[in-house]
Amino acid sequence: MAIGEFGGAAALPATDSFIPSTPMYWLYELGHAALNPSRVVADATKLFFKNPANPFAHTLYGKSMAAGAELFERSTRRYKKPAWDIASTLVEGERVPVAVVPVWERPFCRLLHFQRLMPHAPRRPQPKVLLVAPMSGHFATLLRGTVEAFLPNHEVYITDWTDARLVPVSAGAFDLDTYIDYVIAMLHALGGDVHVVGVCQPSVPVLAAVSLMEADKDPNVPNSMMLMGGPIDTRRNPTAVNNLAQERGLDWFRTHVITKVPFPHPGFMRDVYPGFLQLHGFMSMNLDRHLDAHYNLFQHLVKGDGDSAQKHREFYDEYLAVMDLTAEFYLQTVDTVFIKHALPKGEMTHRGRAIDPSAITRVALMTIEGENDDISGLGQTQAAHDLCVNIPADKKVHYMQPSVGHYGVFNGSRFRAEIAPRMSDFMLSNGRMKSRKSASAA
Repeated sequence: MAIGEFGGAAALPATDSFIPSTPMYWLYELGHAALNPSRVVADATKLFFKNPANPFAHTLYGKSMAAGAELFERSTRRYKKPAWDIASTLVEGERVPVAVVPVWERPFCRLLHFQRLMPHAPRRPQPKVLLVAPMSGHFATLLRGTVEAFLPNHEVYITDWTDARLVPVSAGAFDLDTYIDYVIAMLHALGGDVHVVGVCQPSVPVLAAVSLMEADKDPNVPNSMMLMGGPIDTRRNPTAVNNLAQERGLDWFRTHVITKVPFPHPGFMRDVYPGFLQLHGFMSMNLDRHLDAHYNLFQHLVKGDGDSAQKHREFYDEYLAVMDLTAEFYLQTVDTVFIKHALPKGEMTHRGRAIDPSAITRVALMTIEGENDDISGLGQTQAAHDLCVNIPADKKVHYMQPSVGHYGVFNGSRFRAEIAPRMSDFMLSNGRMKSRKSASAA
């Protein structure tokens, strides 16, 4: 469960280079605090050598000093949760403002609605889509491009997961069972006339939630579920990330990556898999690429290539912003999905109740994979079709996108041009109104 290019399943560490977990977070906080004066000096140095009134600002020495100071400050800061920065969208050729409005909230998640402030109702149907973002170390803003792709033709909602270090211990635990409860509750809140999209890690809890709702004949089941690059059955075409979980075993993860949130964070003494450790895993997977990127940033700053430098800043402002995961969610997910393969074996349970995907009959299913995905290998998401045996064949679609990796499954130019339109067509073909007309005709 690591992040390949950018997004992922839930951040397994990439190496063995971890000290025992108990003091990790406390030492990290101490080191971060100790660097504060140095960051202040670096900021002052950058401002001094970028000041046009300073004659050194126009020399190679001055530009190098300013670039080095910025590089140091950016490499040692703690990155905050990114903003959505979606102010408007095009609806039927007309640009309309967008307001991000919370419509449902629990301690570990808010459901956000990207409300399009349209002067009149659009002419074509606008299906509701619930994007279940990964709880995998990065914030839901990872799916900014996904949201932007759907906004012109859909009412878009997204799960905004909360950093575990900000949730007091008094709010209770959050594990995989709670995650499934949240998905069901959000589908109820949206009234069922919705299409749910599980992006990577959520594919398993989304499939589990829909299975339970179908078994209960719940009227609020979604019209369709779309699973994108998710680890439904990691025995198929296993990746290095999948093999790591099998080799280490659950006790290794519990011993090496779980620690307690230190004071003064609101989640003081909560057991978590901390974001900074996850980031270590992300960076280790492609360390040479990240080192080259930061060296190139230095060169761009010295040369005055502002556009390239800004692109670097925007990418790493997102990439380096990480959140803590609750220990119980992380460990239960590793054990259930990556070690025991409980869902494809028919052994997964939710609060003692068996999860049976064969109960799904009313919900259309679309699975999407990337040809070059090195996080969720080819076939792992498609496995959902073998589990959902009672969904009619005309309501099941699998699509493999050529020439994209894990991130390209849900973001980027190929997603916008080739994947998103197919998903929109699938939603329109499996809307509630269409289903009611078909039932009436029969």
